[in-house]
Amino acid sequence: MSLTPTPGQTVGPFFGYALPFPHDDELVPPGTPGAVELRGRVLDGAGEPVPDAILELWQADGEGEVVQEQGSLRRAGPFTGFGRASTDADGHYAFTTVAPGAPFFAVTVFARGLLNRLFTRAYLPGARDAFLDGLDVDGRSTLLTRLDETGPVPGYVFDVRLQGEGETVFLTYPRHRP
Repeated sequence: MSLTPTPGQTVGPFFGYALPFPHDDELVPPGTPGAVELRGRVLDGAGEPVPDAILELWQADGEGEVVQEQGSLRRAGPFTGFGRASTDADGHYAFTTVAPGAPFFAVTVFARGLLNRLFTRAYLPGARDAFLDGLDVDGRSTLLTRLDETGPVPGYVFDVRLQGEGETVFLTYPRHRP
């Protein structure tokens, strides 16, 4: 029997032209009252930038509610809790969003060399929950954002380290088979 490779089994990078859509990194329009940025870098095991990664962001709204509205690909409507951002040549990414009323942003990472996407969480400063509290200090530190008010928009910095020293803690879900 011959099996056909699925996209998760093929070698990329195909993300830069296959996944982006207009305003994909804007969960709210820039200039929205209360808007913040979630920004950072994606780094490989040697600490070098990954210039062709894509991150997906899934989050609750500012009240902690998981939005059930359709239209994630259309940004003219309500906040949908979903966005997608590509990294630049230096591995930087940024989302315009709102601070979630829940303790974390859910982040999915697609990058060259990964056979499957990676799941992680970016916790707001001072956040607490059973998962985060169950990690050792080093693991916990890889999931915490840093408040950054130096940019044009106040925000949170969250760097993703794919492997090596300071590797970000990644999650596995029962229905997701790496």
